[in-house]
Amino acid sequence: MSPLLLLCCGMVFVLGGILWLRLHPFLAMIIAAYSVAMLTPGGALRTFADARAAKGEMTAKAAAAFPEKPAASRVAEEFGRTCANLGILIAMAGILGEAMLLSGSAESIANALLRWLGAARAHWAFFTTSFVLCIPVFFETVFYLLSPLTKVVARRTGKNYLLLVMCTVAGGTITHSLVPPTPGPLFAAQALGVPLGQMILVGTLIGTGAALFGVAFAHFANRRHILEVPADDAAAAKAAPQRKLPPLWLALVPVVLPVALIGIEASVHTTPGTAIAWAVKTFGDKDMAVTMGTFVALLTLARQGGGPHVSKAVQDALVTAATILLIIGAGGAFGGVLRQTGISETLGAMMAGTHLLALPAVFLITTLVRTAQGSATVAMITAAPIAKAFIDGGSSHIAPVYLAIAIGCGSKPFPWMNDGGFWIISRLSGLGERQTLRTVSPMMSLQGVAGLVLTMLAAWLVPL
Repeated sequence: MSPLLLLCCGMVFVLGGILWLRLHPFLAMIIAAYSVAMLTPGGALRTFADARAAKGEMTAKAAAAFPEKPAASRVAEEFGRTCANLGILIAMAGILGEAMLLSGSAESIANALLRWLGAARAHWAFFTTSFVLCIPVFFETVFYLLSPLTKVVARRTGKNYLLLVMCTVAGGTITHSLVPPTPGPLFAAQALGVPLGQMILVGTLIGTGAALFGVAFAHFANRRHILEVPADDAAAAKAAPQRKLPPLWLALVPVVLPVALIGIEASVHTTPGTAIAWAVKTFGDKDMAVTMGTFVALLTLARQGGGPHVSKAVQDALVTAATILLIIGAGGAFGGVLRQTGISETLGAMMAGTHLLALPAVFLITTLVRTAQGSATVAMITAAPIAKAFIDGGSSHIAPVYLAIAIGCGSKPFPWMNDGGFWIISRLSGLGERQTLRTVSPMMSLQGVAGLVLTMLAAWLVPL
């Protein structure tokens, strides 16, 4: 069976399982991985093993035994490899985000920006807060946090409620797909071999440009559509208890510290064997950096009087993180067995001389999967192995980080009723389904397309 046919079979199992059989993404992807592994011919497995042995990634003895290895064992190996690379990071990022929300750190950041920018520029405060918070915290959670604040500000000013809502979405949704340690970009970076510091830097720069297109569209939509603050929230907003929030500097530490440590490790060159080199390598490691930020977030929660809630915060965060890690592990297994089919070489031969099409190709693949099944994260996990095939097959001379960013941009179009985030935005803001489709959905799609164009320009002007 040809690698392309195996790829099509795998995609049918993933999309068919999620859309038609309503399976959980973990089940759909693990079934697809088993199916591809069982259908892969022995000749393809031998070629794959010999290639790895030639690169020094596998011993000659292991390469000789690899074609006889059961399909389930090959799937389990790829699953375990993915979880080993990302497990601690995803768990710690989940705890960090939960602690920031419970301690009031996230609210402190939002309130500080509102004070500095004033009511007239409140939309920039919500845009910036959402952009920053969605680096360690899931977008849906950030929107839950900021939604009541947008209503309070809109009541005070008496205008621009839709602008506040859309700017909140514009800021958060782009970092959700482009900047680790959120799971989608984290998996894409790991799958394509992109250093985490590089992914954070490039994702932030291109994400900022793409998000500004979203802000421009939000101003346009705000002039054409009128959205009133939901009346049934007024009593709840007045009755909401005022709590003492942590100081801004302390609220920012859990976000700034990991990003700074990872950035230093990626950019600072030290003399091997020195104490400074040891410190940079140790504390700049992605797992260690996010772990340190997590402990600061937990200490802040305890400082704010939430000591009794620390254990529950960790437990709740780990439940969510475990589900995400299982999906990502299954996606890694699916991508791993796809590589064993020889798909890299096949796509490389097909795309020879047309490497400039790699970015639009992975963008389109991600968009199709995202539109079909709803989840941006699942779409990125599904598309990453195909992007990796472009790299391994030698058909793309584009830096892997740009392919990873193109995948993230492709996860933006087109949010509709099969996306959980669509319903959260619609229900919490009071937009309704039809108005959400007319405002938020085209804005997010525009951000994705703008991000792709910026990525292609960056790949041309700054070939890393």
